[in-house]
Amino acid sequence: MTDAAAKPVAKAAPSARSMNGARAFWLKELHRWHWISAGLSLAGMLLFAVTGITLNHAAQIPAEPVTVETTATLPAPLLERLSDFPDETTDPVPDAIARWVSSELDVSVAGKPTETAPDEIYVALKGPGSDGWVTIDRATGEALKETTTRGWVAYVNDLHKGRDTGVVWYWFIDVFAVACIVFTITGLTLLWLHARTRASTWPLVGLGIAIPVIIALIFIH
Repeated sequence: MTDAAAKPVAKAAPSARSMNGARAFWLKELHRWHWISAGLSLAGMLLFAVTGITLNHAAQIPAEPVTVETTATLPAPLLERLSDFPDETTDPVPDAIARWVSSELDVSVAGKPTETAPDEIYVALKGPGSDGWVTIDRATGEALKETTTRGWVAYVNDLHKGRDTGVVWYWFIDVFAVACIVFTITGLTLLWLHARTRASTWPLVGLGIAIPVIIALIFIH
């Protein structure tokens, strides 16, 4: 009677083989997602790590801005078309004007908002590591483009900050961030699974958490 009652309990208890099987399954899946997320985030992680250093030492890295000016004169037929353009607006310039600017000044202003006044049309040219503008005199048709570049360090620093980098880079940062989250969570879970055979695991993890917390609480004011 006692043996018969004990048998169902023995069957319900998980066997060592099933536990090892579950462990092996999760190890395999975690390793899979860990290396996939590592591959996806490798280039971005390297870029953001390097630019973290360049941003932290921006004052020590020399950079000499280079400014370039280009001028052209709007043809009379296109200048006449500006007479129908509002005196004050933020609307983009007409497509014909945008095509001419692209051809003559080698810059795209299509779809970009303007700062239009009765005497001038102004279009800001913003990009990573650079600034600039295009102006068109509404009376004479004189067009001027001025661009200032600050070198490759400023360029990659602006990529890090997402400054004037456009919609595609905006979404890349989000996707990259998700890949990094998967990479760190799977890495932490793998550490947990291997911790019993690696005595230094949790002291190192605790140290990695404690150092930035202590710095933030004590040394940042």
